[in-house]
Amino acid sequence: VQLQASGGGLVQAGGSLRLSCAASGQTGSINYIAWFRQGPGKEREFVSAIAWRGSPRYHADSVRGRFTMSRASVADTWYLQMNSLKPEDTAVYYCATGVSRLSYSGDSYPYWSQGTQVTVSS
Repeated sequence: VQLQASGGGLVQAGGSLRLSCAASGQTGSINYIAWFRQGPGKEREFVSAIAWRGSPRYHADSVRGRFTMSRASVADTWYLQMNSLKPEDTAVYYCATGVSRLSYSGDSYPYWSQGTQVTVSS
């Protein structure tokens, strides 16, 4: 499975961005798509995850109510809608897959996208 993440950018605090994760290859094996992020000087952390069909969805406490994952109408593409962005959301964001059960640990995921930079200015 290959993953392509896109949609990052520079936004002011309070603004919104939508990240996309497009999968190719053996996509029939996908059970969950997850987003992780790594901020400057920080460890990688779980952000959100979604079952391949679009539900259920899971979000870290730090983003719940602001970020939402969804499945796109385009096949094998998932979105992370990020609203009310804060400077502490600044990070490189990655999508990942390859688990049969949901995991909040990035070490469980064998397939990763390249990162997409999200920068939130104050």
